[in-house]
Amino acid sequence: MSQGFTSQTARNIFYGGTMFFVLVFAALIFNSETKIPARSKAQEITPAVVRGKHLWESRNCIGCHTLMGEGAYFAPELGNVYERRGPDFIKGWIKAMPTHAPGRRQMPQFNFSEQQLDDLVEFLRWTNGIDDEKWPPNIEG
Repeated sequence: MSQGFTSQTARNIFYGGTMFFVLVFAALIFNSETKIPARSKAQEITPAVVRGKHLWESRNCIGCHTLMGEGAYFAPELGNVYERRGPDFIKGWIKAMPTHAPGRRQMPQFNFSEQQLDDLVEFLRWTNGIDDEKWPPNIEG
């Protein structure tokens, strides 16, 4: 003799389920909050890093490149470019663009000054120091 689903049963399931997921959500927040300080090994943000980030944003680099997995996939990931190529290569590459090689995607020429190149490289060095849980999955981005 089953009465079926009463409104009292439905209300209890709703409140019980709500409380369960609120507790799960609170536990996940607590877990994240305890792990974030341990992952924050990035260097201090200097004025050069801030200027480099401004160049990154104002020139819409994320429109072609990814940085730590965020952005467009038209050009290579730059989260670890400082580690894999070094500052001199980065500056030389930016100065040499576009090479007008047929059949290749090319970066535009931004006509950066030496100071701007140093700032952009400093920003990429800083992002390279962020613990991004081994992203990108391969060294070449």
